Order: sequence, then C-alpha cells, then structure tokens
Amino acid sequence: MSDSRASPSAGSGRSEHPIVGIDLGTTNSLVAICDERGPRVLADDSGRALLPSVVRFDGDGSVRVGVDAFEGAAEALARGSLLVSSAKRFMGRGTAESETLAQEMGVSLIDGPRGLAAFRGPDGRAITPQEVGAAVLAELRRRAERRLGREVRRAVVTVPAYFDDSQRQATRDAARLAGIEVERIVNEPTAAALAYGLGRARSETVAVYDLGGGTFDLSILRIEGEVFEVIATAGDTRLGGDDIDALLEAHLVDEASRMGAPIDGASRWRVRIEAERLKRALSERDDATATIDGVEIPLTRERLEQLTAPVLERTRDCCRRALADARAPKIDRLVMVGGMTRMPAVRALARQIFGLEPYVALDPDEVVALGAAVQGAILGGQRRDLLLLDVVPLSLGIETVGGGVAKLLMRNSTIPTRAVERFSTSVDHQTSVRIHVLQGEREMVSDCRSIARFDLRGIPPMPAGIPQIEVEFLVDENGVLGVSAVERRSGRRAGVQVVPTCGLTAEEVERMDREGVQHAREDMRRHRLVDLAVNARLDLKWIGEALARVRSLLEADYVQRLESRMAALRSLADRVEQGGGEGVDPDAFQGAKELLDRESVRMHEVAITESLRDGRPE
Repeated sequence: MSDSRASPSAGSGRSEHPIVGIDLGTTNSLVAICDERGPRVLADDSGRALLPSVVRFDGDGSVRVGVDAFEGAAEALARGSLLVSSAKRFMGRGTAESETLAQEMGVSLIDGPRGLAAFRGPDGRAITPQEVGAAVLAELRRRAERRLGREVRRAVVTVPAYFDDSQRQATRDAARLAGIEVERIVNEPTAAALAYGLGRARSETVAVYDLGGGTFDLSILRIEGEVFEVIATAGDTRLGGDDIDALLEAHLVDEASRMGAPIDGASRWRVRIEAERLKRALSERDDATATIDGVEIPLTRERLEQLTAPVLERTRDCCRRALADARAPKIDRLVMVGGMTRMPAVRALARQIFGLEPYVALDPDEVVALGAAVQGAILGGQRRDLLLLDVVPLSLGIETVGGGVAKLLMRNSTIPTRAVERFSTSVDHQTSVRIHVLQGEREMVSDCRSIARFDLRGIPPMPAGIPQIEVEFLVDENGVLGVSAVERRSGRRAGVQVVPTCGLTAEEVERMDREGVQHAREDMRRHRLVDLAVNARLDLKWIGEALARVRSLLEADYVQRLESRMAALRSLADRVEQGGGEGVDPDAFQGAKELLDRESVRMHEVAITESLRDGRPE
C-alpha cells in the first residue's frame, strides 16, 4: 500500500514533535531518541530500558503492560483476566494458519476481524495482536513523553526483515491505535547497522545476524560510506528466544514431575519466567539452578546447548540463502543483534558459519531501537549524512492467461522501487480484466501465494490483443505494496491497497525459496509452454479469420498446407491446455508457431490487398 499519511497543514506544529525510534519486540520493547546528544534509549522511572512485551486485560477494563502485568497475575488469571505475551508472532496472521504455533505456545485463539487470529478477552471480546501491540506502544510513548518533557506522536518502528505486507500493515495499525504516526517502517537488521554507523570510513559488506525473542533475520548490507544498501535478506518469523524458552520450560516441567512436584496450570507462568531467567544465567556461567514450587532443578550450559541445538541450527539455512542471494565475494563484518545472541552457543555458530569474530560493541537488546532513532533523526532533518536502502524479500507479479506468473519485481530489489509493464486481453470485446497479484519465486500461479485481486472495468470492447493495459507495482520506503492498472486507450484506471488477510508462515517462506530453486528448470519450461499456447491461440484466431475472407483467392494446395500447419499448432496448444504440456517440447512448439507465421505471410498480403481494395481497414 502506498503511504496514507496526510500532508501537515500550516501551523499544525507537526515539526515540533520529535521522531522517536521504537523496537516493538516479541519479548521486550524499547524506545529511543537521537538528538544533539546522539542516539540513546529512554528508560522508565526505575531506570529499566526494556519493557516486557506482555499485556494483561482485566475484567474491570483495565490494561496493565510490562512488569505491571506480572504483578498479581496468578490471582487475576484465576478471575478470568487475559495475559498475553509474544503477540508479535501472531501479527497479521489468520487463525487457521496460527493454530500450530498457538498450540506450541499454549495459547488459545479465536477468530478476529477478517479471520485474523485474536485472543479471547475477559468479556469474551476478540482482542487482536494489534491491540496488544498498541498497549505496548502506548506505554513506550508515555515513557518517551515523560523523559523528553513534550508530546510524542511520530516514530520510526522496526519489524523483522522477513515480515510480509500483512504483518507490516498490522504493525502500522497497532501504532495508529496507540496514537502514533509511523514515519517509516525499517527492518530490524538494517536499523542495527545504522546504530553501529558502519562503513563511515570505508566500503564494506556487513552480515547482520539478528536472533530475537520471536524471529530470526540474516541481512547482508553493502555500505558505501554514507549509503546503506541491503542486498539480500533471509529469515524465519517463527524462530527465536521464545522457542528456546519453550524447550527449557518443557524440560523444567518434566524434571519437576520426575522429582515429585508436578506443575499445574497456576504454576505455568512461574515456570516460564524461571525458564527465561535460567537461559540468561547460563549465558554468563556454566551452571545454574531453577527453583519451582520449592523444588531445585540444576542445569548446565552444556545441557542447555544440547536442548537448543536443533533450534539454533535452523539459522544456518537462512544464512546460506542470504549469502547465495547476495553473491558477495566476502563478508567484512559480522554484527550480532537480539538478546538471544548473548548465548555463547549462538555466537559460536555464527562464528562457524561466517568465519568471522562477531561484532558485539553495542547492547544487542538496544541496538535496533537506537538505529530506529537514527533513522528518525534522518527523517526529521537532524541527520543528513546517511541514506538507507532496503529490499523486497520475495518476488511480486501478476497472473497471466494460462496460469503463468509475470514477475514485475524480483526478490531483493532495492526499495523504494517501481515497475511498470504492459499487458493486453485474450478475448474479443473484453470489457473488464481481473488483476491477480502474487508473491513467490515459482513460475506458475498454483505454486505462488495470492495476496490481492482487483478488477479493471469499463474497457471499451476491442479485439483481443488490442487494449493496452499498463500495470504498475510501487513498493514504498516502508516495504508496503501498491498496485494500479490503466487501459491506455480509454484511460480507465483501477488500483488496490494490498492488505492480505493473513501472512506467510516461516514454513511457507522456506518452501517458496527451496522449491523456487529445485523446480526452476521445469517451472520455466511450463511457463514457456503456457505463453506459447496463449500466443498460438491468438495467431490461430487471426489467421483463421483472414483465411475465411480470402480462401477463394488462394490456391487449393496452399490453403491445404496452411490448414495443416494450423492443425499441428492447434494440437500442441490443446496438449498444453488440457494435459499440462506433458511430452511437449517447447522448442518444437516454438518452431511450429514460427513455421505457421512464415507460411501465413502470403495469405496476409492477399487479405490486406483485398481490404484496401474494398476500403475496409484490415
């Protein structure tokens, strides 16, 4: 979708409001500012920089955020309150596709608006992840206002690099509910690179390994002095510290039960909190002990690493994909971002993958918010020395006749970006065209993900192939897509703001990437055959119509030869349309089409001559 911000009116005082940077995290969130003192995180009244991304909705209508949400939580839950953590993982997701994740996290979901995942509130009302995020954002806004002593309305908000359009829009919706105008959506790894101020003295290629509470991203940036350009990104929106916590929680529950202290529902939150504490402790020392309902459960770092190895190994595949896409001769710097990168096992894995010592000069929990604040200063005019360029994570295109996909924007295209291509109709006197927008790396519609449909209506009736339909894809600086179409002869226009009802799961992203490579040769063959069949049908139509008019003026053997060529081409088109083209050689099909084109030249010359003689346009 294109940016919907309204232009400020004169005297609105909009420029008086600072642009803060907000890292809306799965586990913790932060707010930062970049001013004449440089970028810094804004802490609460107790000096805490991190705000737990936890919200409690009580039966009396009150909403508690962060540490306050945990106070008296057990009693509140017994009274029917709702306590939500890690809501970011459900942002922009449908209920059906979130079912497995919800089960893994022990969360109960209900259908929200447009089939989106939601939580059941104490009054039975559907509470969306956007509302949960809005509560966190509103608390960060209040914190910033207390620290800065003035009203805060504007922010740069970060998202995982692999958040799709639906998830990005859900983030903007959450900010709007919190009274915040989102000036820019920035990918978290890119924000981290901005915070480090890398590349100022030289050109370098930087890999940002970002493992947070709920998501993993690996982004590769080319930094030329003041220009930060993302050249490749890969990630998993269902991989993070929450998964480590879940493994630890299950281990603690099993151990407690084995030691004669079974965990009941009321104790589950205490176990979850203890699991996170234990994880942090084992990042700093070799052994630690969890205490649950009076039972002490020891754990070593070595055992933790054994438990978490399968989860951490999943980051390796993302790194390989990004490196393959980037085609960079070498990586100069490896930057670690996200609280999970404090784990020695995570740093060791990243060191092994890239062959570089991780760069950890800044607090991995704070670096993303600091980078967002730097981008806020750039947009606000306080910093004019940096330029940020991000990328489209997956290819975008439209459906063509026969089920093929015409890609307008390829994955890893730098944003903001625009692409325009012309298409036409395939049926005579067609007065409307359905534009079907798709996302993915495959060549056929059936293998890609549908993200929007809209109709271009009111096209004047014309023969097939005559209308000129210009389709434009525009991805703005937030990575949000807008699609429009215009029929050039009539000026008829239509467009869509792409708001999918659900996002891509990590498994779908991985499948798209993997299958795009595995099936590339066969996909191109199928796409070529479909295009040949469509164009052959148009050729057969035009040649057949012309032949009907001038058959009596042509030699019988020439007409027979021409009809034989037409029958051969029609048979190939039938085999593609009815049987998927199994056994059809695309080169042979192309040859048959070209042979008919050459054979029909003389017939077209006769038809044109007759048309001119009769005064009719051909």
